Amino acid sequence: MLPNDTPITPELVASHGLKPDEYQRILDLIGRTPTLTELGIFSAMWNEHCSYKSSKKWLRTLPTTGPRVICGPGENAGVVDIDDGEAIVFKMESHNHPSFIEPYQGAATGVGGILRDVFTMGARPIAAMNALRFGAADHPKTRHLVSGVVSGVGGYGNSFGVPTVGGEVNFHPRYNGNILVNAFAAGLARADRIFYSKAEGVGLPVVYLGSKTGRDGVGGATMASAEFDESIEEKRPTVQVGDPFSEKLLLEACLELMATGAVIAIQDMGAAGLTCSAVEMGAKGDLGIELDLDKVPCREEGMSAYEMMLSESQERMLMVLRPEQEAEAEAIFRKFGLDFAIVGYTTDDLRFRILRHGDVVADLPIKDLGDQAPEYDRPFARKPPLAKLAAEDVAEPNDYAAALLKIVGSPDMASRRWVWEQYDHLIQGNTAQRPGGDAAVVRVEGHEKKALAFSLDVSPRYCEADPFEGGKQAIAECWRNLTAVGAEPLAATDNLNFGNPEKPEIMGQFVGAIEGIGAACRALDFPIVSGNVSLYNETSGVGILPTPAIGGVGLLPDLSVMATVAFKQAGDVVLLIGEAGTHLGQSIYLREILGREEGAPPPVDLTTERRAGDLVRGLIRGGEVTACHDVSDGGLAATLAEMAMAGGIGAAIRLPEGIAAKHAYLFGEDQARYVMTARPDGVTAIEAAAAAAGVAVTRLGTVGGTDLAIADIAAISVAKLTEAHENWFPAFMAGEL
Repeated sequence: MLPNDTPITPELVASHGLKPDEYQRILDLIGRTPTLTELGIFSAMWNEHCSYKSSKKWLRTLPTTGPRVICGPGENAGVVDIDDGEAIVFKMESHNHPSFIEPYQGAATGVGGILRDVFTMGARPIAAMNALRFGAADHPKTRHLVSGVVSGVGGYGNSFGVPTVGGEVNFHPRYNGNILVNAFAAGLARADRIFYSKAEGVGLPVVYLGSKTGRDGVGGATMASAEFDESIEEKRPTVQVGDPFSEKLLLEACLELMATGAVIAIQDMGAAGLTCSAVEMGAKGDLGIELDLDKVPCREEGMSAYEMMLSESQERMLMVLRPEQEAEAEAIFRKFGLDFAIVGYTTDDLRFRILRHGDVVADLPIKDLGDQAPEYDRPFARKPPLAKLAAEDVAEPNDYAAALLKIVGSPDMASRRWVWEQYDHLIQGNTAQRPGGDAAVVRVEGHEKKALAFSLDVSPRYCEADPFEGGKQAIAECWRNLTAVGAEPLAATDNLNFGNPEKPEIMGQFVGAIEGIGAACRALDFPIVSGNVSLYNETSGVGILPTPAIGGVGLLPDLSVMATVAFKQAGDVVLLIGEAGTHLGQSIYLREILGREEGAPPPVDLTTERRAGDLVRGLIRGGEVTACHDVSDGGLAATLAEMAMAGGIGAAIRLPEGIAAKHAYLFGEDQARYVMTARPDGVTAIEAAAAAAGVAVTRLGTVGGTDLAIADIAAISVAKLTEAHENWFPAFMAGEL
């Protein structure tokens, strides 16, 4: 390891991800050449992953407040009121680069990190989800990456004891060199007992808690803020190693300590480890921090100050505690077999001072490490809007039944059972709706009927074609999925995955998506309360599809009227809520059946979206709906097939008179639509409610039989649909495809 007085060369600066003008900014701020440790600290605090220097300007435009919002962006996680003196704490974060380099540990530590973000706020985790995006199914690395990531997610979540209740898995060649692993977690807390990272008081002990510090993950945040190239294997040592059993102990110790009133501030050691956690706690409280690294518990010999400050070893926390309760706090952590060490104190000089072996190895202005980080207003170029693809310019299938079978058995549409059966989705005993529906539902502990719904959504192909409409659609679909189970959408978290922001066309994607997300959040009263930006998702100049993943949370006051997607009983009437399908641009049908990715995506009319969703939610809560499913990928035909497969029962469907483009009606992915079923004696009342709300409703047919029969167009047995739907993933993972 280089000594602390190593000469700072342009090459060394560049290897830390700092540009020459950024290094000059450092020189101007501190008035001298930094030490090696100081250079590392600036590198960690000023990289894209920690400083949001390319995205801050645009993130500020998002709506982040609302009547239920207790804490918005800026803390470890967002906090939203769910009545009865309770709050839900949630966030989503990326672990993309580490998961591509080392899929098991990359995914596992992504789960561990997001769980810490939640329980750092004083919440007990009750649900986890993940949004996973891989390269083409036939790419030689894809199966290996899927296997490792899914094993990592399950290995950590299952061992920790949190149910993994939902998510997404998608495939596209644009992720061949840069997969996405976005991890979501949510936890329950008392609304009046939320813990924050702002340190308060001078001369108070800064306490290191949890596992020992090692060399794993050194430079991880900087690595996450750079493109990949052919040297990717050299980055393997920057991937952290997780221990879910230690994290479970850390959770219990933290919650027990929080109950004593000893905690003044708390911050988990995530990206940039000890550096970021200490700086954030001190700077938020307008205090300085002095750390003595000789006191830090280490699991490796001879670690330098540089390594210790930049290590991203997992399962670690930093706290500011009330001095009179030190002994009580230490006893709790020792009981759980965890390290407890006073490693420093708060000061009143606004300095971030680091000592090692009695020497001052870093002495920096603590506020400048965050407040003076570069903030860029990067140039951006908007993509010209694509023309709508007319239905007559898209060929009908020769065989509608064969087309639907191919769609439900395609990589993006096939059942994810192979994935979610590797996750313990029932642990804690509160899972009320398993993976596979529109939204996961988890009962709130201590309540007989109250529950929370969770969904993750985005359609990257829409965002590529039109970032603004794609951003709107990501919010709208998440909001729709929560609504489809009967939940009131409360708030969202985002994980904004894009390529290199220094390219104007990529920055244009980011800006357009943010504008669309903001517009939809305002129209749907669905604020963004937390999130993460992941940029530089490129390998050798090839960027991912723009992927602004949205995680949403909704509230169900009464589980007894929760809707599910499955057809329930013969004789129920099948209803389409919303307009007829006409948009085939960027559709699954166009891609999977015709091999084309063209045209404008379906536009999102937010006023229509709001009207339709409010109607559907009201009908579900009124007990008038026997099944509900939003219409999205694959259009109406895929929605009907999924409802039939979930219920193991068919339906007889007829198309309305005068439908000219039957393929557009069945496979168009127009927004603001749901398929519902209802008892025959309730349909008239539903139609009246829809008319009063100004929402179109169409009787499509009735549930029953063993086939999904669509007029004189297609008749497919539900068993055959199910076979195609369920078999793709196991066959793919077995190497049979």
